[in-house]
Amino acid sequence: MLIILPPSETKAHGGTAAPLQLTELSFPRLTPARQEIADALSSLSVDEALETLKLSEKLRPEAESNQRLFSSPTMPAIERFTGVLYDALDASSLPASARAHLAVGDALFGLIRADDLIPHYRLSGNSKLEGRTMKSRWGKLISAELNELSAAGELVVDMRSGAYQNLGKCAGAITVRVESVQKDGSRKVVSHFNKHYKGALARVLAMAEASHGGIDTIGDTAAAASRAGLQTEIRGQELVLVV
Repeated sequence: MLIILPPSETKAHGGTAAPLQLTELSFPRLTPARQEIADALSSLSVDEALETLKLSEKLRPEAESNQRLFSSPTMPAIERFTGVLYDALDASSLPASARAHLAVGDALFGLIRADDLIPHYRLSGNSKLEGRTMKSRWGKLISAELNELSAAGELVVDMRSGAYQNLGKCAGAITVRVESVQKDGSRKVVSHFNKHYKGALARVLAMAEASHGGIDTIGDTAAAASRAGLQTEIRGQELVLVV
């Protein structure tokens, strides 16, 4: 099983590992596209980056970090990303066997595994570089990687948000939806705490696969969630987390 998480706009600074080596990242067939995007991003002046990435002046340090893509220190991707989802995931407390089932789908690297070493950067799925969208730059590359995994029998659980799913979808993936029960019994899609619950579910599934294995179907994901006290429903290839 491979759980694909969305990236976060906020990221931890620093790192203790050597600078970025694109050729050492997982999914090496994505390397040429990564190189092209990284070159375009790092070549922007700070003022150009503020305009291109639609960043406010207070985020100038974020734009400056892009100029150091190939020289700044790195850290594992799963520790670089921060925010509500990653707080709930609490990756630093996960064993390596659980982290092995986590990946992130983002705009700069396309698809990376949890322990791939990456620098601090700023680039969103809706950004354009040199007039080209991220979707056009990635084309069918990300989908090809994910579809190959799925065809080989690996269950893909896609927790990416829409902007990142659009960079490369997986035909056989399980997607996750979070709904809350209203006082009148109706359902409402959770927006504010959506990321928290997805992070918690990702942790449960990664730990279950690492501990027991055998998560091969959407029914298996629902069963693992249930054992952890989470309420779920199955709608086709969508796992609905009811909170």
